[in-house]
Amino acid sequence: MPARVTERERPGVAPIVVICALLAALLAALIACALPVLPARAQTAAGETRATIAPSFSPDRLGARGALTLIIHYTGGELGLPSPLRRAVVEFPAGLGIDIPTLRSCSVARLRRRGATGCPAQSQIGSGHALVEARAGSQLINENITLGLFLGPLRNFQPTFEVLGQGYTPLQERIVLTGTVISGHAPYGEALAIDIPPVPTLPLEPNASMETLTLTVGTSAHRIAPDANTVVVPGSCPAGGGFPFAGEFSYADGSTGSALATALCPR
Repeated sequence: MPARVTERERPGVAPIVVICALLAALLAALIACALPVLPARAQTAAGETRATIAPSFSPDRLGARGALTLIIHYTGGELGLPSPLRRAVVEFPAGLGIDIPTLRSCSVARLRRRGATGCPAQSQIGSGHALVEARAGSQLINENITLGLFLGPLRNFQPTFEVLGQGYTPLQERIVLTGTVISGHAPYGEALAIDIPPVPTLPLEPNASMETLTLTVGTSAHRIAPDANTVVVPGSCPAGGGFPFAGEFSYADGSTGSALATALCPR
């Protein structure tokens, strides 16, 4: 079934394609030389960059309206710094959706110019934070990034998603990135793909990398407002007892990798 983002007046739930974890790698553009210095980490075997995905639902109940939280963690790489991400494709469970009662979108231009305050409140569908890193000689420097996920304009009748990254210390800068929807493969539903350009950091140093991202899509409030954007958990468990997630990643050093995860079905 083609992905559709619909208003409440036109019943339907849009398949979820919020891979935010991967988009956060791009937000490393906010790194600057004044960042605090961290001890260098040990190198993993063969210098490989590895990714793990940890999904969870709240409330953890079949058919529930609530929130999906994704935690993506990158490890390894040369001298303990993960290789910068160049392309990512993340697939989501079939039947997982987002209920968007009032359809509002926000453009990249508005986000870049005014940030989250320049967009309709109904266009924001998620929030979170990321830790991005770069190298300064033999040491690592980091920056914490605040994330916002917004519904973007339709493209070829498919939804798009904009990620706003905002850094405050030491620099007050923002960056906006776009993810596009593609067809997934069984046992998954649809997927979100993004190509990631190089993100320069310090002169003569490698481009920025992402260590950890946490993103919550929807809301898990005790009482959910009628106009709230929420994730809708499928009404039944797939064979195998869990909802599958998958990611395929390409890195700047020419390597590729994958990650699989399962959100267990409620008991």
